[in-house]
Amino acid sequence: MYSVTGLTSIIMVIDTHHHMLPDFFYEATNEKESPVGGLKPQQWTPEASLSFMEEAEIDIAILSISSPGIQLTDRHTSRKLARTCNELGASLISRFPKRFGAFAAVPMTNMDDAMDEIIYALDELKLDGVVLFTNSLGVYLGDKAMRPIFNELQRRKTVAYIHPNASPDPVAHSLGLTDNLIDFPCDTTRAIAQLHYGGTFAATPDVKYIFSHAGGTAPYLAGRFAIVDEMKIMGDSSTTGTAAETFRRLYWDTASAWSDPVLHTLLNITGGEKILFGTDFPYLRKDIAVRSKDCVARSTELTAEQRKQVLGTNALNLFPRFKLLYN
Repeated sequence: MYSVTGLTSIIMVIDTHHHMLPDFFYEATNEKESPVGGLKPQQWTPEASLSFMEEAEIDIAILSISSPGIQLTDRHTSRKLARTCNELGASLISRFPKRFGAFAAVPMTNMDDAMDEIIYALDELKLDGVVLFTNSLGVYLGDKAMRPIFNELQRRKTVAYIHPNASPDPVAHSLGLTDNLIDFPCDTTRAIAQLHYGGTFAATPDVKYIFSHAGGTAPYLAGRFAIVDEMKIMGDSSTTGTAAETFRRLYWDTASAWSDPVLHTLLNITGGEKILFGTDFPYLRKDIAVRSKDCVARSTELTAEQRKQVLGTNALNLFPRFKLLYN
């Protein structure tokens, strides 16, 4: 555990948005000269993650694959790729039990394969939850076809970490703008809205949802959601609850979203107990990723207690096995 500048006590720092990008995954899902999102990451190895964590004084990283997830058209290849990613994550946890956790990759080409891999990854490999993407091959998480996955996650009361994918709308990619600038945050907002108004959140009260990049544009649009609810534009909210109620139960990470105005907005919609620290390593330049932790630790929007919550305590409550390892 580290003594964090800006805090008076030693705390555990947990990075919940930390990508695992082995060559076999990246080469299978990204074009060499045109990386998904528009930003080519640094070369990833377990040693690179550990080196970064030492420099940034991060105790634990929860590993996950990144965009586009596993949505290859060939079913067998998708299944094999997910299994290989998950077994790598489990092996890293075994080698470095006090440094790494991992979210399970899910092959989204076929629902039966997705369910089988979730069961294997959580029951056999004992991973810490699943990583899902806002849409896979144009099908969003709130679609009824996705309900079997969420029913299983609800049964297990597990953690679902949601990462953006690019919009399937070709017009969104015709503006000369990288997807990670606008489209990723907007796709996260689409997914949140559909999961809420489509009733998935209401049907899964025990799933712990984490949304990347402070939920895209959703926090900024909270007032707009409230107007829609008050005017019943999306129908009666008696079964789904209001968007404001939903926002208070979701978790939001600070990856690429750690500035004081963002933290101020998150505190207003959810409170300090549901904000998680994330770096987006290895996509962000290393010095910027290191700076993100320092900015959270010094933020004038957060009290000293809230800084501790964001940097580690909230994540420790989501992943209590680390409490046992460090006691």
